[in-house]
Amino acid sequence: MAASLGAPRDPVDEAPPPQPEARTSERSSDSRAGQLSFCTKVCYGIGGIPNQVASSATAFYLQLFLLDVAQVSAAQVSLVLFGGKVSGAAADPVAGYFISRSRRTGAGHLMPWVLGCTPFITVAYFLLWFLPPFTSLRGLWYTSFYCLFQALATFFQVPYAALTMLLTPCPRERDSATAYRMTMEMAGTLMGAAVHGLIVAGAHRPHRCEDAALAGPLAVSPDANRLYSIAAAVLALTYPVCTGLLCLGVKERPDSSAPASGQGLSFLAGLCLAVRHPPYLKLGISFLFISAAIQVEQSYLVLFCTHASRLHDHVQSVVLTILVSAVLSTPLWEWVLQRFGKKTSAFGICMMVPFAILLAAVPTAPVAYVVAFVSGVSIAVSLLLPWSMLPDVVDAFQQQHQHGPGLETIFYSSYVFFTKLSGAGALGISTLSLEFAGYEAGACKQAEPVVVTLKVLIGVVPTCMILTGLCILMVGPTPKVPSQDPSRRQSLQRRTSYSLA
Repeated sequence: MAASLGAPRDPVDEAPPPQPEARTSERSSDSRAGQLSFCTKVCYGIGGIPNQVASSATAFYLQLFLLDVAQVSAAQVSLVLFGGKVSGAAADPVAGYFISRSRRTGAGHLMPWVLGCTPFITVAYFLLWFLPPFTSLRGLWYTSFYCLFQALATFFQVPYAALTMLLTPCPRERDSATAYRMTMEMAGTLMGAAVHGLIVAGAHRPHRCEDAALAGPLAVSPDANRLYSIAAAVLALTYPVCTGLLCLGVKERPDSSAPASGQGLSFLAGLCLAVRHPPYLKLGISFLFISAAIQVEQSYLVLFCTHASRLHDHVQSVVLTILVSAVLSTPLWEWVLQRFGKKTSAFGICMMVPFAILLAAVPTAPVAYVVAFVSGVSIAVSLLLPWSMLPDVVDAFQQQHQHGPGLETIFYSSYVFFTKLSGAGALGISTLSLEFAGYEAGACKQAEPVVVTLKVLIGVVPTCMILTGLCILMVGPTPKVPSQDPSRRQSLQRRTSYSLA
């Protein structure tokens, strides 16, 4: 071997330069290799359903459950929500670190993490909705299990989201897989809110308040604990079912070349590089505000309809209208995104701004349904857009910096970290404002300051956050992946194949 390396090369042994026909054949072969089958895209999308099912139920109904069923004070509910979101946010860099440092197995590099989290997150979600027999420590109970659920959901979501980069090197196919994923996740969001709401509908009987001469405790069915436990068990089963389909239908791209030379950057070094990358910084800050606005809108919609308007009988229908609208509009937004560009599609988020203010000012049933439909359309693009732009940011960074593998997970985990942290602050402060306004847990009728506070939380707060995020997103050019020659594309594919090895 050493002799062959040291000897002069025979001209006969030198390979002739590739012909144009060979280059064309190579490009078409690479294009075919990067295509994903319909079954793969569907199974990949199914993997995102469980977290969205659970997140939908908690986003719309957890506050109502804690305040009016578990009888936890608004201050303690603020601690529950803030602690849970911070726990999920703190778990993101931790998940990114351990996943980026773990070794590839026979099942792949990311799939074992998804499988390992499934049984634990199933149990944690069920206990989050369980009503313990004691009353004095219920705040601590729900804080503990909400923090545990959010942390486990992060360890489930980070490898699942980063799996996008390992499905195919083709940006268009990744965008298509992302569209399938977002459509399935929106379907999961719809299923979570619908199934949970239908099961627990019998736990609340608002008409008792109308018959009462004085404002008394809100009538809660004695079977409330059983109904909420049944709903939790049904939704928790989506984790093992959907994870099994994900593992059966999706395979991480096998590495067909030698691993890239050198060791990857450490997690902290990679994180410092990521947060200093201008397109990533702009994307993260803009959707930090937008995602917080969406979370506030979802969290207080049910409370607003229950305590600040005469829409209690329409709660389930309004929630379903939002989610059905979001599910049906997701494929449309994917077409708009491909046809008119991602920055242009971002303006669809601000559609909900005037309607949110209208709902706070005129809380009637017809207005509520119109607002719900438009809000669903805006929510769809707000969920689809960042996950379509993030792979472009990662690709652009990889081509500008010749660093080792492992940065994809860092980009994804840190993005989720900042968005969750913003949601924690927004929900914690807003729920604490209800305590200052005089919210009475379980009361049949709330004081006027509470009603005004709910109107501000449902209208003014999301509006300011959305407009701020859009202004930041519109500054500067949209990140684009530069064109690549075959050798450059092959090098990028090789780095992506070993990005998490």
